Amino acid sequence: MTTRRMALGAMGGLLAPGLLRAQSSGAAWKPSRPVRMIVTYPPGGVNDIVGRIVAEPLGAELGQPVVVENRAGAGGNIGTLAAAQAEPDGHTILFGTTAMFGVNPVLYQDSGVNAAEDFLCLGTIGEVANVLSAVPKRNQARTVQELIAEARRRPLVYGSVGNGSSSHLSAVVFLKAAGIEATHVPYRGSSPLVAAMLAGDVDFGFDTTATSTGHIRSGGLRPLGVTTARRASALPDVPTLREAGIKDYDLGIWFGLHVPVRTPAPIFASLQNALLRTRTAQTTERLQRAFVDPLAVPGDQLQEWVKKDSLRWQAIAREAGIRAD
Repeated sequence: MTTRRMALGAMGGLLAPGLLRAQSSGAAWKPSRPVRMIVTYPPGGVNDIVGRIVAEPLGAELGQPVVVENRAGAGGNIGTLAAAQAEPDGHTILFGTTAMFGVNPVLYQDSGVNAAEDFLCLGTIGEVANVLSAVPKRNQARTVQELIAEARRRPLVYGSVGNGSSSHLSAVVFLKAAGIEATHVPYRGSSPLVAAMLAGDVDFGFDTTATSTGHIRSGGLRPLGVTTARRASALPDVPTLREAGIKDYDLGIWFGLHVPVRTPAPIFASLQNALLRTRTAQTTERLQRAFVDPLAVPGDQLQEWVKKDSLRWQAIAREAGIRAD
């Protein structure tokens, strides 16, 4: 079984045996018209940005444009359901996220779709960490241990990007591991959360490197730790929560491309091989400029990796007893 730490790395360095077999088999399927990539979030956010980064080179490999279609709503379920109901002919791809596979099956049990069961993963693209940031206007903590000590002296308030989000669950796991409590204030997305933090409305919060890094570099937020098992390339001087003393902490947010489980094997293999060939130095550079670290899981371990990670997040969500906003 591939561990998360093993899975992270340079995108071009992981040619999975399963993919090599598919390439050598001469799978020749090609799309006959533009391929749509359903991104289940609005334009301009990290999901949209990452989707567009990979859509361009993927289209070049397939010989047809890959067109991003933003289908936001219901925590991503509107777009996920649309992708699940599409003809499994290779012309519709779902841009999948940790939340859709690892949290939504718990939050939205009657949505009509379960991404973890209804899709196969073509490949992972990248991963971002959530950053635990202190708010200078509200507290003076400069390390995770100082924040824990402060939480034991006085009541603290923290913000997240929404109830049941990876941001929220990252905080839930942190608070439990640290043995402290704090009052949760959910915001509707990264922009209002960051605005609240910059205004000093909360003591600390968890938000992704993609949306926190600029404010951290400008001094508006004080980073204490990242949620992944390795340091984020965007913030190399910020320790992981493991390094800061939170044992076994490892909660990264991954992005990948997926197709319905009904997709014929030759189409799946061709799409997967095309995605593999987009893992170039140029794509890596574009991802890192967006504060996203490349993530590549060997093809013969991919489905099991997605399943295991999804079940891990689902267990966290159930234990936290979260409900949809």
